[in-house]
Amino acid sequence: MNSEIKQILEAVKAGGMSVDEALLKIKKEPFEDIGFAKVDLHRKVRQGAAEVIYGAGKTPEQIIGIIDTMKSHGQGNILVTRLSEESAETVRGVHPLEYHREARVGILGELPQPDGIGRIVVATGGTSDIPVAEEAALTALILGNEVTRLYDVGVAGLHRTLAHLDDIMSASVIIAIAGMEGALASVLGGLADCPVIAVPTSVGYGASFGGLSALLSMLNSCASGVSVVNIDNGFGAGYLASMINHMDVKG
Repeated sequence: MNSEIKQILEAVKAGGMSVDEALLKIKKEPFEDIGFAKVDLHRKVRQGAAEVIYGAGKTPEQIIGIIDTMKSHGQGNILVTRLSEESAETVRGVHPLEYHREARVGILGELPQPDGIGRIVVATGGTSDIPVAEEAALTALILGNEVTRLYDVGVAGLHRTLAHLDDIMSASVIIAIAGMEGALASVLGGLADCPVIAVPTSVGYGASFGGLSALLSMLNSCASGVSVVNIDNGFGAGYLASMINHMDVKG
């Protein structure tokens, strides 16, 4: 994923932009203070992906204000995570938001064409893990990745996992999402030759301690190449998977 600065420099090299025009674009204010938020306008320049709006704890009016600022500075695709259905309805009255209820995710703009080096597989232990998985999958999609979903392939029926060996072994990154004892990450980590990002979920009975049991199991995985994000953090997993899947930029 080319950074905006690289695109500007390439435009100058190709003669499509003057040096003064390029200097003006690079010098633009890196953030805009709108009172209740300082909207980071240079996030894409620094990290390759624009700022994402975390919807929890924000009023619909605040979310609309941040979206207005982003759109006025040319951001076409906007991701809003942890967005309630009530807030989504209010935002939709102002902006054409596509709301994904299960994932609690809102998306503005068209999903980009995948431009990663490979494919991201999002796998869940059970159906109850799907809300977190959808947050991860949608995050990866809006960041320009091809995504394959493998849902309900947990270790309680290992034959379900093994039925998808082609997808598992051809992935460039795998996101393994599971609650209970969180064993799915270790199983996939032992099968795949790519990085596995483990996401513990708060699914499980009392002794799972709201996902803590799965978190500790994943942290103690004996499979090499498994990293772990926080409990229910589908967004963090999808974002990290996208970064790995676009590492050819630095090649």
